[in-house]
Amino acid sequence: MTDHALRRRLVAALLSTGLAAGFVLPLAGDAAGTPADGAARHAASAERSGAAAPVAQKPKKCKKAAKHKKHKKCRKAKKGAAAVPLPTAVPPASGPGTTTAPAPAVVAPWTPRPADYSATVATRDIPIVMDDGVVLRGDLQRPAGADGEPVATPLPVIVTITAYNKTVLSAGAGAVLSGADPAYLVKRGYAQLTVDARGTGGSQGQWGAFSAREGKDAGAIVEWASAQPWSNGKVGMTGASYMGISQLFAAAQQPKGLKAIFPQVPAADVYRDVVASGGQIDVGFIPLWLGLVTATGVVPPAYGLQEPQAGIAMVLDHLMGGLTFTLPLATQALLGGDPAYDGPFYRERSPIDVLDKVTVPTFLVGGEFDLFQRGTPLVFERLQQRGVPTKLILGPWDHLQGSAGAEVGKAGYGSLAELQLRWFDQYIRGIDGQLDRIAPLTYYEQGSGAWVRKAKWIDDDLAARSYRLSGSAAVGGKAGALTTGTPEAGSAVVPPLPVTGLCTRSANQWTAGLPNALLPDLPCFEDNKLNDLGGVTFDTAPLDADVRFQGPLNARLHVSTPSGDGMLSVAVEDVAPDGTVSRISGGWQTIAHRALDEERSRYLDGELLQAYHPFTREAKATLPAGQVAPVDVEIFPTGAVIAKGHRLRIAVQAFDVPHLLSPVTDLLTQLVPVTVHTGPQYPSVLTMAVR
Repeated sequence: MTDHALRRRLVAALLSTGLAAGFVLPLAGDAAGTPADGAARHAASAERSGAAAPVAQKPKKCKKAAKHKKHKKCRKAKKGAAAVPLPTAVPPASGPGTTTAPAPAVVAPWTPRPADYSATVATRDIPIVMDDGVVLRGDLQRPAGADGEPVATPLPVIVTITAYNKTVLSAGAGAVLSGADPAYLVKRGYAQLTVDARGTGGSQGQWGAFSAREGKDAGAIVEWASAQPWSNGKVGMTGASYMGISQLFAAAQQPKGLKAIFPQVPAADVYRDVVASGGQIDVGFIPLWLGLVTATGVVPPAYGLQEPQAGIAMVLDHLMGGLTFTLPLATQALLGGDPAYDGPFYRERSPIDVLDKVTVPTFLVGGEFDLFQRGTPLVFERLQQRGVPTKLILGPWDHLQGSAGAEVGKAGYGSLAELQLRWFDQYIRGIDGQLDRIAPLTYYEQGSGAWVRKAKWIDDDLAARSYRLSGSAAVGGKAGALTTGTPEAGSAVVPPLPVTGLCTRSANQWTAGLPNALLPDLPCFEDNKLNDLGGVTFDTAPLDADVRFQGPLNARLHVSTPSGDGMLSVAVEDVAPDGTVSRISGGWQTIAHRALDEERSRYLDGELLQAYHPFTREAKATLPAGQVAPVDVEIFPTGAVIAKGHRLRIAVQAFDVPHLLSPVTDLLTQLVPVTVHTGPQYPSVLTMAVR
């Protein structure tokens, strides 16, 4: 067996070990590897085509409207959405809810230019020295000439910064973890530089995920790449998840040479997006993430034989990073320490807090069932509001699917590799990519299967609509009502069943899509009916017309609890005439963290649409036993239609397993039944932006 083959087997074994270890570790974080057959599939597909930041603050004139719904000044005039032309090469989506117009006949459809080179060649483990002396390592892939050597022509460079070990990515995991095969761009006249982040892979130092030091490194890597003799001085960036977030931090450094970025499934606010949901800790994903980074961090570097001292130092650094960063962080969060609350640690690591420094064109890919379902649209909105050239494709994908990008072509603009070529050719090489023919926002509409094209996430043709919870409901399928009329008084007791959520689309979402990759035909990923029996539900009557909604949603539930705390796990669902229950989106909120920051929350027509909770130790307050209080549950954004004849449902439960777990200090007070109150005295409502 050759050394190369042996190395590939070792990489695969360690990657598998890391994922398995992730299941038994106590806490969570960013992306998991899965089947490695995606590399060939991506290459074949590509070649075949031959906080809360951007939120609208509550207008002062609307504070009165919150109590008096007829306050006319709070109503925006609704305008029809501007039509967005489609590429003529792709038939317009035919489902309802699309906004399309034919492209001018004189404009030829965009087609990818052919490859300039037939082969590529790689240079491994290039040292990149940071300003503090730490040496990072990068692999450089360039087009090969007829002699098999790298071409001498300086080329624009595409940079990817990973925490998952560039050697592992090149061994096959890259197709799942980092999207399109980089060879597609390299064969068309780009160089690809893939760098291990500090303290990961083959790079020295200790890992500090998304720290200020790591952000500074990212900017320095870009400037280093732009200044090399094989570079023409112009740089772009690609990558998914961790690699997508790294792009935003790099761009915020405004490094010389950076012209455009292409982040897939990036976060905005790491605390609210993935570390914790509603005040409980995400124990579904973080073990997978820590297991992946830890396992890939101890793969022996390729330069170990030639530089044994550097190789040994690297391994020791990585082991120390696990002992001084990841393990203490996870332990403190579960024990109710400072990492269980929002604060400076997470502000430093949240891209939303540095986005105002990002000025380069940014193409985003997100997933409606992704870990960063909440965050990616926020990144899009903030950049768009600031006038940065920005586009977003949001598809029906979990984290692994969004990271791979294999289905991006279904949006109608070409494969992921082709979109990257259009984007970088225009902003780096000055070649017209006909980008005006790609809508600013393109999202998959759940319920119809249509791809909707819009100018904005919260567009002018949307209006707030509230469905009121009415009457009583009980565990086991006795549903209450959901109505736009006058509600009846009632109540519903949500029992603390620690199995709810176990076999649902939420379970798949918050384990990064790994269950779906292993068991894609599991019925409970598609039908939430069984899981709903473990909580209480409220349904509309069968609708007499389609109801389409877009963006975030809010559930304001009036509740009481014997302990002063408890968890509300809320799902918005579509109930088909045959009884199939499709989960559309969800949200979570503990009662003790119910404090609402109105200035950072989002309102539409005077109605709360996206709640922003501080989640600080100081803002946390239990509710006096028996007292009824409103609790706003932020339901993550999406786009969907409830078809005529179907029912809209809100389901409420007290657990979401394996997604969330209470900090140990809160476990007893949250392991209690919660009573939801309805009726005119306790106006519990579900509010959405309806087209």
